[in-house]
Amino acid sequence: MDGYHPKNKDPRPKRRKDRDNPYTIFTTGIQTNSPHYWLSFTDNQGEQHSLEICRELFDALDQFELDDLSVMNEIDNHYEHSDLTEESLNTRAANPPKSLEETVFTRLQYERLHSAVSELPEIQRRRVNLYYFGGYTFEQIAMLENCTKRAVKRSVDLAVDTLRKKLKNFSE
Repeated sequence: MDGYHPKNKDPRPKRRKDRDNPYTIFTTGIQTNSPHYWLSFTDNQGEQHSLEICRELFDALDQFELDDLSVMNEIDNHYEHSDLTEESLNTRAANPPKSLEETVFTRLQYERLHSAVSELPEIQRRRVNLYYFGGYTFEQIAMLENCTKRAVKRSVDLAVDTLRKKLKNFSE
């Protein structure tokens, strides 16, 4: 070799390689009338070797690298990248993903619910949010608001009745 480092003098763009690709190809003297083509690899004893190869072999190996790159891009962009275990496959079979229509319908229902909750009187809205969305009990809400558990329960029950009526009107 003429002392050029393959990464600095090879005019080809740097490519990522498949981890199972055991060799590297590069050129030296590319700006001259007689470029040299090289194959570099590490043998099973860990020794680095470089062999000068002909242009035809270089072009074939270059095409193999391009084909590998194409396959790697296909895998990256189009294949599912998850660990498919027996457990995850069973979970998918037992709980298939929702269809687009189901997802949109569910989203619309949530939006209607939140819209209806926002129209409730302030005390009912606060108590419904704490009970259903905050995970508080009637007793905890009563302690926060310095009132009785019964007042909180009645307020939440009235709010739920109001929400049922509003949501029933949406679906009709």
